[in-house]
Amino acid sequence: MAKSRTYNRKNILIIVIVIFLATLGLTGRLVYLIIFKSEDYAVRAKELHERERPIKAERGSIYDINGIEIATNKPVCTISVINSQIKESERVIKVLSDELGLSEESVRKRVEKNSSIERIKSNVNKEIADRIREYKLEGVMVDEDYKRHYPYDSLASKVIGFTGSDNQGVIGLEVKYENYLKGINGTILTLTTAYGVEIENAAEDRITPQPGNDLHLSLNVNIQKYAEQAAYNVMEAKSANNVKLIVMNPQDGRIYAMVNAPEFNLNDPYSLIDEIAQEYVGETISSEKLNELLNGMWRNACLSDTYEPGSAFKIVTATAAFEEHVVELDDRFFCPGYKRVEDRIIRCHKAGGHGSQNFVEGIKNSCNPVFMEIGARVGAKKTYEYYKKLGLFNRTGVDIPGEANSIMHNIDIIGAVELATMSFGQSFQITPLQLLTAGSAIVNGGTIVTPHFGVEIKTPDGRIVKTLEYKTKDNVISKETSEIMKQLLEAVVSDGTGRRAYLPGYRVGGKTATSEKLPRRTGKYISSFIGFAPANDPQVIALILIDEPVGIYYGGTIAAPVIAGLFDNILPYMGIEAKYTEEELEKYQVGTFVVPDFVGKTNKEMKDLLKIYEFGDVYSSGEGDIITEQFPPPGDSVNRKSGLVLHY
Repeated sequence: MAKSRTYNRKNILIIVIVIFLATLGLTGRLVYLIIFKSEDYAVRAKELHERERPIKAERGSIYDINGIEIATNKPVCTISVINSQIKESERVIKVLSDELGLSEESVRKRVEKNSSIERIKSNVNKEIADRIREYKLEGVMVDEDYKRHYPYDSLASKVIGFTGSDNQGVIGLEVKYENYLKGINGTILTLTTAYGVEIENAAEDRITPQPGNDLHLSLNVNIQKYAEQAAYNVMEAKSANNVKLIVMNPQDGRIYAMVNAPEFNLNDPYSLIDEIAQEYVGETISSEKLNELLNGMWRNACLSDTYEPGSAFKIVTATAAFEEHVVELDDRFFCPGYKRVEDRIIRCHKAGGHGSQNFVEGIKNSCNPVFMEIGARVGAKKTYEYYKKLGLFNRTGVDIPGEANSIMHNIDIIGAVELATMSFGQSFQITPLQLLTAGSAIVNGGTIVTPHFGVEIKTPDGRIVKTLEYKTKDNVISKETSEIMKQLLEAVVSDGTGRRAYLPGYRVGGKTATSEKLPRRTGKYISSFIGFAPANDPQVIALILIDEPVGIYYGGTIAAPVIAGLFDNILPYMGIEAKYTEEELEKYQVGTFVVPDFVGKTNKEMKDLLKIYEFGDVYSSGEGDIITEQFPPPGDSVNRKSGLVLHY
């Protein structure tokens, strides 16, 4: 009995101790939670009763060199639903399906999904969003948003690039400068019950979004328009696959225009352009094939594609020869129409040959045997040294993603035949932009510049955030060689294969090229011309490539006139005045007159008027017998030397 009472007292004592320890532990835990974890649990409680919705930041605008806005934003809306707040689900599904043009099935999946918030559609036109607001549907959120807009549609499309549905850059400058343009999104914090239902009349917390910064470019809308018009005209006239055209300042690398015709519509970037779509009429295009076609349509071939530059590359070979002092202007050469190199016969473009000529005549004639000879004098090792100096082994560093690099022989396998073909621009590949950059160094006194579009980053109110800087490398060739090359290339235009680029009143230099595409003997060519002006002090350099022209394909015949026409438009615009020689004043009867009105006239009536007004050159599209359009328009005051484009 005594033992039983003792046992019970021990049990009671143990129970008391356990209760005491448990109470002490709970008290300690409570003290810990109240004192040390109160802030953390307050935050958790707040989060449990808050719903967060993003507010999109307005993306920074993109401006051309003159402050013209070429990428901006349009107000749109995002439509979302909150499942826990919807009371009339069938009505919500019907309204959103009808107003947003979506299937009821797809809307239903989102409406019935048990999530805190579900997006139905973004980039909704504000007019449609306002109509949805008027329904006053519980559980339907309409939030302000922005959609990228391009005022000029297809202008410089492969340069500017576009944004996706999330308003982030996809290609071009839009993706390169994403971090500057994107801004910082804000949020709306709404109080809710434990069941996720928003509390009426509860104040919202709002974190204001920060708009992105603006990007200011060297791109010039007017020069880009001139360049695109020139590219499209020759592409249509020659039924070419495409035309690439770059216009740049050779002194600092600022790019004024870059054309990849045909361009695409930046406001509708996922629709195939007609030039591509017409090849698949009546066919079902798989998603994989569509992606392939879209990527090709968006591709900036001026910097992403390589090609054999052909005779335009002779400017590099000549530069290396003068730098190495292995050629003089009065050196004599003989061209029988070919040159034997080891076991190969390598022909000149002139079948009968050019006969005896000095080097000046050789470059004016673009004679292959002359350049094979001076290439051999320079040698493979020194040739590659100058390729490297002129940037031909490296990407240019242009501020657009996707730049390719050159494709060159390993120096160990360069024999006499390879060196001979390289001397006139065959058996290796470079990008158009690499050639233009090397050409700039050759005519600007020997400085390698970095071609670029970006100039400044500014806040929306105009404060400069950053002035963009680019690398240069001086003295890659001597100023003496640069002066010689400028004079020689001016002679090519005034009295050589580039004479169709001659422009009265302006000193133009340049080099023609007609390169046969691989595989050989398929009759497919790239016609090109690189030109600069004024030849004595180059302020602009341009390169055009016409891919697979039909009919006449010589660069001097079809590419050089395009650059002449371009320069005729942009040099006065740039403030570079024409200075006519006495011979030009007399030969071209320079003066002004008012353009007569040819619209509505027949072919015969137009020709009778032309006899009276003495135009220098008249171009027609050959579309019919009645003139429907002319440029310059009637009533304009122009120089007599100006050409007139008639559509009839």
